Amino acid sequence: MSLVAGTYRTLEVKREVEPNGYYVGEDDQEVLLHYSEIVGDRPQIGDAIEVFLFFDTEDRPAATMKRPLLALGELGRLVVADIHPRLGCFLEIGLGRQLLLPLSELPEQREYRPQRGDEVFVRMEQDKAGRLIAAVAREEDLAPLVFSVPDAWRNSWVEGWVTKTLQLGSFVLLDGGDVGFGAYGMIPDEARTRPLRMGERVRARVTYIREDGRANLAMTPPKEIGRTEDAARLLAFLRERPGGAMPYSDETPPEVIKQRFGISKAAFKRALGKLMREGAVTQKGSWTHLAEDKAQDAAEEAPE
Repeated sequence: MSLVAGTYRTLEVKREVEPNGYYVGEDDQEVLLHYSEIVGDRPQIGDAIEVFLFFDTEDRPAATMKRPLLALGELGRLVVADIHPRLGCFLEIGLGRQLLLPLSELPEQREYRPQRGDEVFVRMEQDKAGRLIAAVAREEDLAPLVFSVPDAWRNSWVEGWVTKTLQLGSFVLLDGGDVGFGAYGMIPDEARTRPLRMGERVRARVTYIREDGRANLAMTPPKEIGRTEDAARLLAFLRERPGGAMPYSDETPPEVIKQRFGISKAAFKRALGKLMREGAVTQKGSWTHLAEDKAQDAAEEAPE
């Protein structure tokens, strides 16, 4: 049987070569177990020891007695330790060498790609040369591990890790806690307050539990609460503007509203409608103005 990178094997300690370490193997196949890769006491010639097989920093087959966070074919969540603009992300795996998540596995849009400290769900695989790499965990990899979203989570705030993010929305693996691996959810684009990266930690509200046991999520509070909070933010924004006016109204494109205020066009219109019904603001063309009495109050409160 060949010595396959990414696997654990029990091998015989064949010989010691100073100042490097020991060669371990079976039959005529040997790999180096460097002194720095030994855990505990040094082995003796002829001992049978369990090692993990990998490639060292110079792409040479090697062995270690340390236990990495993943083995070949296994799935797990790894921390992004470093970013290379042309290669991809390097993931911390508990060995001296990090695991590459190739650029081809990352979203095309840079704003959706992981950053240092993010945590991504991946499988350990091999490239064509037999070197260990990471591949983003697919939905079919995660599906057997997740549980259906409990009814008790409805309208609750939950947290999880973004597993995939697209223009139409972001897919999230919600924390399972003591229940299990986790549950699936999706935040549609209109329910996001900002772009979300793959591997980003996110907090969202369960808005709907689907028949397949997955959840629709939103990063915003319920409409009745959100309308009040958004209205207060718009009012504060207007009070800080010269003349108490802003070039945003019902006519403003949704993408501009999202970029400027971090809310959907529908949420913006609900908040604006509330302020107009209360007589706090008026609209003139594509501009929104504080009502005259509110504008006067803001001017009097402004520092000289």
